[in-house]
Amino acid sequence: MPDSPRSTVKRVPKRGIYDRDQIYEIMDRHFLCHISFLHQGAPVSIPTMFGRKENTLYIHGASVSRLITELEKNPQVSVSIAEVTGLVLARSAFHHSLNYESVVIFGTAGLVEDEDEKINALHTISDNVLVGRWDEVRLPSAKEMKATKVIKISIDEASAKVRTGPPVDDKEDYELDIWAGVVPIEKKYSKPVDDPLLRNGVKRSNSLKTLY
Repeated sequence: MPDSPRSTVKRVPKRGIYDRDQIYEIMDRHFLCHISFLHQGAPVSIPTMFGRKENTLYIHGASVSRLITELEKNPQVSVSIAEVTGLVLARSAFHHSLNYESVVIFGTAGLVEDEDEKINALHTISDNVLVGRWDEVRLPSAKEMKATKVIKISIDEASAKVRTGPPVDDKEDYELDIWAGVVPIEKKYSKPVDDPLLRNGVKRSNSLKTLY
């Protein structure tokens, strides 16, 4: 994937990943990103759901939201995605760290105006959160579609950064009687909780099966 000084990993560069397929693989394991942009001359970062199709990232929001209106006016945007996978506990305070995977994207935002692309983009976002749910629910009405805007962000540049493995201590600190190691962090889904207003006899969503 194209890279420049702004998308090149500078701190511990050996952890940097620039292969497009590897970057997409990390992105597709997640559905929450942070969009960074300028609003009234000040930096703002807002978390939101996303979906990816090929080299395009889709987000959506209320037509009047700050995020959407700013991206319509100022299309240059940075997007970050990250997840911590472990606490890295070293023998020294200085060498404590985290195991993680992250992606930083630089792209150009644009409003999705074609109605077919818009509905397909919303489907893509939905499937990125929970595969199959879109096919089970009432689809957006004309009024709801009017109240919603979809922004597409071209992935112009991107890089990933991943840390795995045990702590790295100073040589002399390995002689210290201090526990060191990694505490893994796992993301998992718990048992679904029914809506208290759910009608009697309604079966659980089949799409939930894709989570387990």
